[in-house]
Amino acid sequence: MEIVIIGGVAAGAKAAAKIKRLLPSSNVSIYTDDTHVSYSSCGLPYYIEGNFSDYKSLLVRSVEEFQASGINVYLKAKVEKILIPQQQVLVCSNNQIRLVKYDRLIIATGARPLIPNINGVNDFDNVYTLRKIEDGIKIKEKMLQSKHAVIIGSGYIGLELLEAFVRNGLEVDVIEKNDRIMPMFDPDMSDIIRTRIESCNSKTFAFHTGETVSEFIGKGRTLTHVKTLSGKTFKTDFVLLSAGIVPNSEIAKDAGIKIGESGAIKVNKLMQTSVPNIYACGDCCEEPHLISGHSVWVPLGSTANKEGRCAALNAAGVYTVFEGVLGSAVSRCLNTTMSMTGLTTREAESFGYTSVSAVVSKSDMVAYMPEASDITIKVIADKVTGLILGGQAVGSLGADKRINSLASALVGKLTVKQFGNNDLTYSPPFSPTIDPLLDAMNILCTKIPRHC
Repeated sequence: MEIVIIGGVAAGAKAAAKIKRLLPSSNVSIYTDDTHVSYSSCGLPYYIEGNFSDYKSLLVRSVEEFQASGINVYLKAKVEKILIPQQQVLVCSNNQIRLVKYDRLIIATGARPLIPNINGVNDFDNVYTLRKIEDGIKIKEKMLQSKHAVIIGSGYIGLELLEAFVRNGLEVDVIEKNDRIMPMFDPDMSDIIRTRIESCNSKTFAFHTGETVSEFIGKGRTLTHVKTLSGKTFKTDFVLLSAGIVPNSEIAKDAGIKIGESGAIKVNKLMQTSVPNIYACGDCCEEPHLISGHSVWVPLGSTANKEGRCAALNAAGVYTVFEGVLGSAVSRCLNTTMSMTGLTTREAESFGYTSVSAVVSKSDMVAYMPEASDITIKVIADKVTGLILGGQAVGSLGADKRINSLASALVGKLTVKQFGNNDLTYSPPFSPTIDPLLDAMNILCTKIPRHC
């Protein structure tokens, strides 16, 4: 059997390794336009920061290791077209074009940075995006030669790179078009994130919210200034664009494969596309949301690996289902860990829930412990059924583990009352006697007593 996989960073690499183990006699080939295969792109901000010196630490599996397993890897090989009637793909590599036959095709083309509509955005060499290893190498090299950076966008990547730049002695201006940073969080939690981060030596960086960049100004191929619609001008050594990402779904769309409302490839729970024998996984495809039931696009490395495995199993004839996602995510910026899962208040209301929420701010462990610090947790529930819908946590320690607990509750479709009786661990270095999560459940019970 001929198995062709387009893309080989996370989902594609996972799918290739799994399907080769399931069908050892099959011919498995990865085609990627990248110069590397199977690596952790999520680790790039920490490579730039200097947490480790060799980018090769990001590599999960080398080309040689794939080849030793009988998997063909073709780097700098761009699949230009999918020919569905012929079950072939058109590959361009080394200035040559060839047709490759497939019995099963797995699309794992990932996503790419969103390039904002800014005058001069393509005119300068010191304007960067971060997606591939080569991007990380270039940004790190430029950072070490610089004193100032402008970051456009204040999502996960923007804040992770804010930390990297500040830790390396740069002054940084972060420009965000929304009225708050980390706009994927509820507004009250975004405000807490900003206050916490700004409390950490904010003389070296500044957030500029509600500002839209209108123009890049420079000399020759070197950018020197960033201008906003409000008239502000920032002199800088380089710019990092982190205004979001978009799915690489064009090759599927051009072939007539169904695309979802998000612009990502539409798949079922078997990772099958609308065309027989073609699967999609990772950042290029949609998935069902476990709470709302709607199709969503949540591009995360953890999800990509799970979907790659599911696609491989089903392509090999082993029935398995990927139920969906919660959008569980965590990130760190300087002194602040921020994490979330499930629906935000706005999302819950948009999906027709009558939401109610509780916010708890207290010590993340017993207050007399020297490492103790504040943590804020928000839990959102459905007023009609008492079901937990989502949650967010912001703190120094423990924000991730609280959200992981909440994610398990969401998968189990627990109510506020059921989780409120949860037997969570306690010891002074790890938690107060009543965990902040349980405090939030108790508050919610007072707001929806008929469910408690």
